[in-house]
Amino acid sequence: MASSVVSLSLTTPLKANSFRKYNLTPLPSLRRISCCSTREISLKSRLALPATCKQRRSVELFTRCGVSSNDFPAEKEKEKEKEKERSFGEWVEFLGEAVSTAFPVWVSLGCLLGLVKPSAFNWVTPDLTIIGLTVTMLGMGMTLTLDDLRGALKMPKELFAGFLLQYSVMPLSAYLVSKLLNLPSHYAAGLILVGCCPGGTASNIVTYIARGNVALSVLMTAASTLSAVIMTPLLTAKLAKQYVAVDALGLVKSTLQVVLLPVLAGAFMNQYFQRVVKFVTPLMAPIAVGTVAILCGTAIGQNASAILASGKQVVMACVLLHASGFLFGYLFSRLLRIDVASSRTVSIEVGMQNSVLGLVLAAEHFGNPLTAVPCAVSSVCHSIIGSVLAGVWRRSSPKQLED
Repeated sequence: MASSVVSLSLTTPLKANSFRKYNLTPLPSLRRISCCSTREISLKSRLALPATCKQRRSVELFTRCGVSSNDFPAEKEKEKEKEKERSFGEWVEFLGEAVSTAFPVWVSLGCLLGLVKPSAFNWVTPDLTIIGLTVTMLGMGMTLTLDDLRGALKMPKELFAGFLLQYSVMPLSAYLVSKLLNLPSHYAAGLILVGCCPGGTASNIVTYIARGNVALSVLMTAASTLSAVIMTPLLTAKLAKQYVAVDALGLVKSTLQVVLLPVLAGAFMNQYFQRVVKFVTPLMAPIAVGTVAILCGTAIGQNASAILASGKQVVMACVLLHASGFLFGYLFSRLLRIDVASSRTVSIEVGMQNSVLGLVLAAEHFGNPLTAVPCAVSSVCHSIIGSVLAGVWRRSSPKQLED
């Protein structure tokens, strides 16, 4: 009987047999108290309760008075640790976004360092180049989900228009600019190669800044990247064969290894290893930016003397190439009655190329190292033009984004 828990409420009158049942001794007067708006009989009331009952009654009143487990020091320490972990993750994510947003700055600095001090990139080997691009493509694959693929089915016109413009406007523009400026054969082949490459991963960042359709940007980049296994070698062999010998089969093999497989692996990880992907995703964008900056600086450093001699012509060719991509990508999208936000996305996707892929393919399959120069210059040009355009578009009011 002594172990029974007694709860006495003022709304229920006490009966004499209740006192006898629990061996309680009634006293003449009982004191009522109010505890957190719940009226209970005080522990200090003159009832002769057994010791065990007093202990359990004190715990019950202690809980009812609004004291929670959060008031204990151990619980507070655990909450503080969780907040520190969250703040650290948010801090890493913030730094990653800051580095990614300054993408044109890092690429420009890399190229400038390669031009001024070429020896700074002597440590970069072909194997490291391939590893860098593979990691970049793996990170892009981690942004893909089954929901994205389902969303593509809801935007067939935008996706198809972007794909068509990607592999028509840029390759033809590169070919025509090479003819217009009468570029040397190695520069012409490099410009056509970069024009036939898929959309670059930096376009996703620029689209976000420009208030474009980020989901469409990711899908377009993925679609053009996956199809690059066929389209890039095919178009390059067709348009550049009059300038240099093109190993189409070798281009297919290299594109398959450094683009398709890493992207599929990233998508697989995002589907089945989401915890790992969530942990490493904030680091992938800065790694991609650093990879592009290093590879561009390497290409510039290997050909610094030739660039200083005829660099203006290459820069002019790259500016015309990417300007035509941004311009015609937007104009044709609007002619197809695509909304403003998606038209901006198509423009950015068409205008910005995967120059790093061009660098790798040029180094692997073209004998003259000068072929890689337009690819490196292209990375700087499309990053600067895209960033400026994104800054202008970002100032647009929401009403201007509506059709």
